[in-house]
This record gives sequence, structure tokens and C-alpha cells, in this order.
Amino acid sequence: MKVLFHPASVYRHLVTGYRLLPFRFMRFPDRLVLLTNDGGEFHFLPANTFRDYAQGRLQVDSVEYRTLKAKHFLTDSESTLPVELLATQYRTRKAFLDGFVKLHLFVVTLRCDHSCRYCQVSRVTQDRTRYDMTTDTASKAIDLMFRSPAPALKVEFQGGESLLNFELIRWVVTEVESRNQTERRQIDFVIATNLSPLSEEILQFCAEHHIHLSTSVDGPAFIHNANRPRPGGNSYEMTVQNLERARKVVGHDGVSALMTTTPLSLRHPRAIVDEYVRLGFDSIFLRSISPYGFAVRGRQELTYQTEQFLAFYKEALDQIIDLNRKGTPLVEVYTQILLQKILTPFATGYVDLQSPAGAGISAVAYNYDGDVYAGDEARMLAEMADTSFRMGNVHTDSYEDLFGGDLVRGLVEASVLETLPGCSDCAFAPYCGADPIFHWTTQGDPIGHRPSSAFCQKNIGVFRHLFDFLRNGDAFTKALFISWATQQPLMQPV
Repeated sequence: MKVLFHPASVYRHLVTGYRLLPFRFMRFPDRLVLLTNDGGEFHFLPANTFRDYAQGRLQVDSVEYRTLKAKHFLTDSESTLPVELLATQYRTRKAFLDGFVKLHLFVVTLRCDHSCRYCQVSRVTQDRTRYDMTTDTASKAIDLMFRSPAPALKVEFQGGESLLNFELIRWVVTEVESRNQTERRQIDFVIATNLSPLSEEILQFCAEHHIHLSTSVDGPAFIHNANRPRPGGNSYEMTVQNLERARKVVGHDGVSALMTTTPLSLRHPRAIVDEYVRLGFDSIFLRSISPYGFAVRGRQELTYQTEQFLAFYKEALDQIIDLNRKGTPLVEVYTQILLQKILTPFATGYVDLQSPAGAGISAVAYNYDGDVYAGDEARMLAEMADTSFRMGNVHTDSYEDLFGGDLVRGLVEASVLETLPGCSDCAFAPYCGADPIFHWTTQGDPIGHRPSSAFCQKNIGVFRHLFDFLRNGDAFTKALFISWATQQPLMQPV
């Protein structure tokens, strides 16, 4: 009988050694080492096997050798193909750069009817209409938006309370749709709102133009009302009532919610998760406080340590996993974003975890007065009298000056984490991002000192926790994480 395939031993003498391909590593408990590479592949090795791998002493016929070769951690070929495959993976993970700026934030007013303790925006009272964006300013912002080469654009209306200037929102939506008859882009509209000014007229307009509503729900009434007070003291009740009204008109999936973690929230992770389930949400974003606007002015009152947030996050995530195990689907969005980066080769649109950072190249904010900022955080920082990240003004600066100037180029240079001290050799670099505006705000430098960075401490803590699940989690949790990462139905383990 003719032999079609020889055993591996026939070819073993052809392998004279192997070369290490670029990798990063981090030591975990139980004498395990996590390896990652720029293609996003990862693998755990026992410490002694890692030493053999690094010293070129792995046995060719071992399982670990074949696994590391398949994942492009080593090559025993003179061919350039392994490096070319790594480059393809790396290029795929950087696909968010295609199309340039996709998210365009229109700050239509600073007026607001709430007095949220942690507010990231330095809002003003309802009667100060001089803080409203005009149609002239909005028109010039739309001109700039359509200069972006992106085939898909997202228009997000921010405030203050954006619905207090609904007439401008109506005008912008109508104008963008009219211009898009010739532009032929995919346009998504989002209104960030606390829902309090919601009227039937507004709801019908949102339904007709497929506008998504994004609101805030911080948890049960005692937490929400404490975090987000308003005249009358009925912030929670009004939000829940208008949430149900909105769902009936724009659809259940037409309204999403975000929560912000305060010191009060830290004590009630399970109650917050349960409230999202009770209100019929299928996702929750466990979000920490950002160092901008009113959140900074009330810093002593709102400060907590990164370790406290991580404990809150871990307990809430345990609750979410248990709910899914019992048949109640609920996704933790930040975890989902990270798992997409870890378990799939594809880029995500999450601006805060990109390298280079999305400031000015993935997202831009047009303030009510026409000033253009490298993202919403840059605009919030300007409200604190720091205009370091002001790109220019729609009335005085050209597209080329705004998006090709020294500011944006400097932000890119300062946020390629593959070149940053403390990031370049971090095992989580393929999945993380750089946030120069955060580090400028908290450390006075866009690069910052990574070992003392709250941004790094939080993300490293979350990454370690997720990799512990991927290494030691039960079959259900691993299947759940795969379903979140791929956004496919959960395949129950046998």
C-alpha cells in the first residue's frame, strides 16, 4: 500500500532550531506565565516550560512547541510567512484607523435641569440660552463632518441636557439627512439625555428618524436620586417613567443606559445589577468616575481607590455571570469590549481603548460655541479652563488645520502604546489603549507615569481577572465569554 504521509519523526532531523517571534509576557500565580503577541494571540506556560521556550530548548515533538508555533510565538522556518501572518493580524486589529474620524459629538447646549454630583460637564442653569449652539455653528460642524472619509458616521448630541435645545437637534438631523442624499454615508444618530424633557413630539421625531436614546441609570432609587438630584427630588421616578414611554415609541432596543460608580455605588454592586435586570435591560456598563468637570470639583466627596472599584467590578461581574447561568441574559459591556480584543482578531470602536488613542482621529467634539476638541473629554477639560486639547474653531479654521495640525499629530505620537514606557513591554498591550487626555488631567503629562496611573491600574486589574477566568473558569463561563466576544448566541457546554 502506498504511504501518503510519513510520521513526524521522518522530518524531525530537518528542524535545526527555532527563532522566537516578538512576544510579551507577565507572570501569574501558580508559577504560570502569560505570553501575548501583537497579533493578539495568548498562551499560558508553566514557568519552567517558559524558560525552556525562551532559551530555545523546547522539544520539537511537544504539544507546547506545536501550539506556540501555531500561534506565531516561534518559527522554525526561513520563510517570512509567519511574520507576514503576524503583520496581517496586527493590521486587522488596527482597522479602526480606516476612515479617520467616525464619531462626531455635537454639544448643543450646556443647560441642564439636573445637578448630578459627579457630572463630567460643567453645566449651566436652564435659562442661560447663550450657551446653546446655533444653526450657523452646527452647519459649519456638519461641513467638517462630511469632510471625513469615513463611510459610516455617528452623530451624537451631548449637553448639558441636550433635549433642552431640541429644535437645533431637529435642524441638524434634517440637514444631515438632506446632505446625505448626495454623500451616501451610513449615518447613525444618538441623543444623550436624562429623558426629563421628553415629549411625544420628540419621541415621534426620534422614531421617524431612527434616533437612539442614551440615558443614565445609576441603580435603585436611593442610589440614582442621591447621585443625580433634580428639583422635586424625583429623578429616578421620572427616568423610569420616561424610559418606558420611550421604549413604547422607539422600541425596546432604541434606549440604552449607562451607570457611573460613586462611593455609594461601591457598597451595592448586586443591587445595581438587579435593578438593570428589573428594568428590562440586556446590558450594563460598569463605569468608574472620570476626572473632569463637577466630578473634580467634588473630588474629596467622590474619591475612591482603584482597588475599591475593582472589588465592585468583580462582585458585579460574578452576579452577572450567575444571572446568565440561571437563564437571565445580561452583558457587561466593558468586559465584552475587552473580550472582543482578546478572543477575536477584530478592532472595536471603543475610543478610550485604542492605540493610537482615538482623540481627534476617531472622535471629535464640536462645542456649542464652535470650538473643536479632540473628543468629549477634551471638551470637558476646557470647561475647567484647560484648553490644551482645543483643535480650533469651526468659524475660523479649515479642516486641514483642525485635523492635520500639531495638536492632533502630537496626540497620536503620545498615544502609540507600543512605544510608551511602561506599555511597550506590558503583556496586555495588544488589548489595551492609551489615553493622553486622562493622563494630562491626572498627571500633567500626556504620556504619564504608568506605574502610578489609575487608568493602567484599573485596566491591568480587569485584564488579570478576565485572564484568570479564561485560564480557570468553568465551561459555562468560558462559553459565555465567547458569546459576548463574538456577539453570537450562547452555546451551552455539553
